[in-house]
Amino acid sequence: MPRWLPFVPYPAAKPGYWSPVTSTLNWCEEDYYATPYSAEVVNSFTNLMFMYLGIKGYLSCRRNRHDTVFQVSFLGYLVVGTGSFLFHSTLKCKSSLLRHPMQLVDELSMIYTTCLMAYASFSYSRDIWTRVSLAVSLTALSVFITLYYHYLQDPVFHQNAYALLTTVIVLRSMWIMEVTLRPSLRKTTEEDRLERQRKGLPTPSKERLHYENVRDLKTLKTMWFMVVYGLAMFLGGFFIWFLDNQFCPTLRRWRRVVGLPWGVLLEGHGWWHLMTGIGAYLYIIWGIWLRVCLNNHQDEFMLQWPHFYNFPELVRVQPESSHENGSSKKDS
Repeated sequence: MPRWLPFVPYPAAKPGYWSPVTSTLNWCEEDYYATPYSAEVVNSFTNLMFMYLGIKGYLSCRRNRHDTVFQVSFLGYLVVGTGSFLFHSTLKCKSSLLRHPMQLVDELSMIYTTCLMAYASFSYSRDIWTRVSLAVSLTALSVFITLYYHYLQDPVFHQNAYALLTTVIVLRSMWIMEVTLRPSLRKTTEEDRLERQRKGLPTPSKERLHYENVRDLKTLKTMWFMVVYGLAMFLGGFFIWFLDNQFCPTLRRWRRVVGLPWGVLLEGHGWWHLMTGIGAYLYIIWGIWLRVCLNNHQDEFMLQWPHFYNFPELVRVQPESSHENGSSKKDS
């Protein structure tokens, strides 16, 4: 390291306040090297972003009156960050009923939040019995994953279940997005308008149809950027997490060579938290925006996202009643 850069040697790992470690997982960050009150400092405090974005998203949903399922999803997102913070801070499990409660809160809350998003994706415009059946099925799936994971104590099962659920929901949402917003797929071309007019069906004006097509293509372009950006965060975080697991001894040697604070940048699991946190936040915002489009309320909301490195927010710009009143006049 250049002499002019700060360099603090890594302290030796030592027993801490929460010792001994009793979790089934222990990551590449050395235990209790910085403070006796946190087993893994970087892995703990990178979860503060989860907690911040969970609160931010929940308050935004309340303020802009988004559907309740997304408020609950952000609360689940907040629980993920809080559980992970507690798990990495303590690596300690004291309950006699559950051998690994902190670890289970960290990992299983990811499953529960994903099931909430599955309900939001698959329940839209369904009848009450279908929604109830879906809710019961997803609850049963959550209980099964919880009990089976507690029985196996195998993190690979949890990771595969989470990956499978997420993949199904993302693919389903992509399909809905295209069918809802792509003019050529939803039959909103000029030919379709004239066909509806010949049949005596309610028909938007030519100007209104053009406005909606241009608006929705612009929305679709931004949504696809959000999807690709979110997936890049997820996959990039997974790749770093994989490297952190495979090359842990090498990374620990490098950290001691560069010292603190630079060694913090080589904490791969911390990067996993940050990148998956951003990806998950983008996914929920995307789900909210897609629901707004499905409800045909696009003109009531605006996506505030000035730069890709900011956190987007879907804000209400018109009263709820103005859409219905305004659209009926424009489409007549």
